[in-house]
This record gives sequence, structure tokens and C-alpha cells, in this order.
Amino acid sequence: MTDPKPTGLTRRGAITAAAATIAAAKTLLPSGAFAAGPGPEVAKAKLGFIALTDASPLIIAKERGLFAKYGMPDVEVLKQASWAATRDNLVLGSGGGGIDGAHILSPLPYLITTGQATGGRPMPMNILARLNTNGQAISVGNDLKAVKVGLNSAGAKAKFLQLKAAGNMAKVAMTFRGGTHDLWIRYWLAAGGINPDADVSTIVIPPPQMVANMKSGTQDAFCVGEPWNAQLVNQRVGYTACLTSEIWMNHPEKALGMRADWVAKYPRAAQAITMAVMEAAIWCDKMQNRPAMCSIVSGRQYINVPMNDILPRLQGNVDYGDGRKAQGSGHVMKFWADNASFPFKSHDLWFLTEDVRWGVLPQSTNKMALVNKVNRADIWRASAKALGVPAPASDSRGVERFFDGKVFDPANPAAYLASQPIKKLV
Repeated sequence: MTDPKPTGLTRRGAITAAAATIAAAKTLLPSGAFAAGPGPEVAKAKLGFIALTDASPLIIAKERGLFAKYGMPDVEVLKQASWAATRDNLVLGSGGGGIDGAHILSPLPYLITTGQATGGRPMPMNILARLNTNGQAISVGNDLKAVKVGLNSAGAKAKFLQLKAAGNMAKVAMTFRGGTHDLWIRYWLAAGGINPDADVSTIVIPPPQMVANMKSGTQDAFCVGEPWNAQLVNQRVGYTACLTSEIWMNHPEKALGMRADWVAKYPRAAQAITMAVMEAAIWCDKMQNRPAMCSIVSGRQYINVPMNDILPRLQGNVDYGDGRKAQGSGHVMKFWADNASFPFKSHDLWFLTEDVRWGVLPQSTNKMALVNKVNRADIWRASAKALGVPAPASDSRGVERFFDGKVFDPANPAAYLASQPIKKLV
């Protein structure tokens, strides 16, 4: 089946296509309805999400009845205003009017577990699955086209230093201190010789507000997930300097995070949620399902954007907004392919190493012990076995390579850290 092109695709047509796709869909997995052993201890859980394309596995698991399929018909999927709100509601827990788990930035469960993100009050979290790889971007204002700012950020250095000298620091936005977008934009700036702690001012902006802020002229660049980079281009407010997968191909991004006390109290329910999200990820990953997926997740109660802001980049069609265009690009968001759903411990070790690099976590952090405490790859593996799908042989994906030639060997994070000339260790 040829993937429909976004041109002329209306929401009504897409919804009709979605209904047809869903009606015709057969059970994806050999297990059918979940009947292995006793069912979940509870029928409900409250899961948060931010208005981003990579929340799709949670949204689709709800909309396609997959939580109910695995014995949890009362799971709620609730929109959060920001990552700070997600954090605060996780700390409250559903018993306190908050949430039990969430679509979350992969480093955030660690920053909550250590107390770094919660005012020094640790609240243990678990990561049960990865929700996606790739699918983020760094966007800049149109004024940077003249100095050809792209994957190489060096062209922006003179302008940013000029602004600094004038006492008007360039403002670079990300979504949460120590989170994925903070780390991507810091990596990009530092690789071009721009010190993110000295040469620019980094600010925190919730994802849905990024485009409006750029339009009002209150920021010079931002890093966020889709569809907000595509929307910026569609509104001609700025352009995509680079996709984050150009910095690190198939990089990990969001996770399914749950309160550790909830997982400990309801282990079968935690596995049921994981299985539902994994099955949703398999469905979302199929290119022929992506128009139907977008018709659902672009709706008002979820991401609330026009279809054309979300679908093209999910199909690998990228208009960077500066004359560059890619069709059928390999730089596409993945939900299942290439082990996108598996929570590799080596990836979490990279996130912790970068948070040490930028002073979010102290150098004394026992990174591997923390990874083994938070990362529940064992639950993912048990879920894969119950679903009858393969699991990676190792919890490590091995050596990772970045666009600037740097190499991260999970067996030697210290060497990677030493290789980075710009850092802020504490």
C-alpha cells in the first residue's frame, strides 16, 4: 500500500480512513487477549502525556482499547501542561489527585528519583519502556539563514557573542533542565564552540508554547519534539536547523515512566500497561497506519494541531524551511523498529553522563547503580515474552557514535566525558 501524501488530506477524510483501518485491523500479536496467569491487581491507572507526537503509543493504547485488552479498562490518559506539571503530578500520585505514570523525558525519572528535580525530596521512579527514538529537532529564527546555521551551529556563534556583548543574551529554549531537549541543544551548541552556560541564556518553555514564543521574538532557538518544529516551518516563523537524529541516529527519547511504589504494589498491572503500550507501538510504527494515527493524536483532546503539522515528518518527508527538503528520509520517528521500544540501560547511562557533564548531577553519582534501580528492562522482557515478540540479547546497545566524531562507550563513560571540551562539572 502506498502511503497517502499529506497534500489535500482533510481531518474528516483521515478520520474515515482511521475508522476503516481500525475496523479492519486484526490482532497484531500471537497472544491475543491477555490470559497468561492471574490478571492485573487493579483495573485503573492515571497516565499523563504532553502534547507531542511521541506520546502516540499511550494515546493509541487508550483509543484502540489495548489497556482494556490486557485487563485494565479504566486507564486514563491525561494531558499535562508542562514537564514540571508532569513531575508535580507524579509526586502527588493518583491518590493525591495526580498521576501514577507518564509519557516522560527519559532522564526525568532519574532526576525525580534522586530528588534533583523535586527540591531534594527523592521519589523513586521506574522506566518500563521507551516510547520512541528520533523525532525531535532544533529550530532557529529566520535571521540565522544568512549565516547558514544547520547541523553545524558555529555560524550562530558570532551573532550570539555580539548579543552577549550588548548585554542581551541570546535565548535558547528547551523543555526541562536536564531533560532530553536540554541535552540535545547543549550538545549541538557545544559541538559548534558555543558554551551553553556562558554564551547564551537557556530557558525552559513548555512544548506547545515554543512557536508562539519564537513568533513574539522572545527566543532565538529551541529544541522540542514534533509537531512543533514542523508547525514553526509551516507558519514561516523560522526553520529547522537540524533533526536530533542527525546528531545521533536512532537516539532514545521519551519513556513510559511509573512511580516505583505503584509498580511494586501492582506488578501484574505494570506489565499489563507495558504490554498495551508495546502493542500500540507496533501498530504506530507501521507506515500504513500513520495517517490513521495522526487523525487520532492530532485531535483537540490530544495534540490539537492541523494534520499537516504532524503527518509529513512521520512519513519521512521533511521541509526544513530554508530550502532543504527530504522525501522518504531515514530520519523518522520510530516506535518499534530497531528496538525503539526497548529501554536500553546503556542509553540511560548516556543521559546520566550528560547530566553530570552539565552540572545537573554531581560527578559522584553512582550512575550504573542508579540505572539498575530505575530501569526495569526486566518488565519489558517479561512483556515481550508474553506477547511473543523478540527482545534484544543485551541491555546495552553498545558503542554509540555522534555527528561530531565523539564516541560513547557504555563500558567507559569517563573517557567520553573527558573527550568533551565544553562542560560544567560539579
